[in-house]
Amino acid sequence: QVQLVESGGGLVQPGGSLMLSCAASGTIFTTYTMGWYRQAPGKQRELVATISRLGSTNYVDSVKERVTISRDNAKNTVYLQMNSLKPEDTAVYYCNADLREIGGGNYWGKGTLVTVSS
Repeated sequence: QVQLVESGGGLVQPGGSLMLSCAASGTIFTTYTMGWYRQAPGKQRELVATISRLGSTNYVDSVKERVTISRDNAKNTVYLQMNSLKPEDTAVYYCNADLREIGGGNYWGKGTLVTVSS
């Protein structure tokens, strides 16, 4: 089992920045891929970025130049730095831990709301 707790969401003006954090517990953090997904009102949940246990990253094209995912294995935490935020980035952002590559499950946090508005 993996428990995920997101933090760092809030209201930000267009062009602003936010850093989301996700603290993981329950198993060895360094053994699995972590990711951030988001779900805007009335839309399906979509991938934002992932980072493998070895640090390889993957981004959706719509955020690639504005977002950085990172992980601190000593703190069992994954981060999502978001810059130049746009109103269309408004969504609930979910942390994900994917243990399927090591025979485990796929886990989600409860989400943190990011609102980009003036």
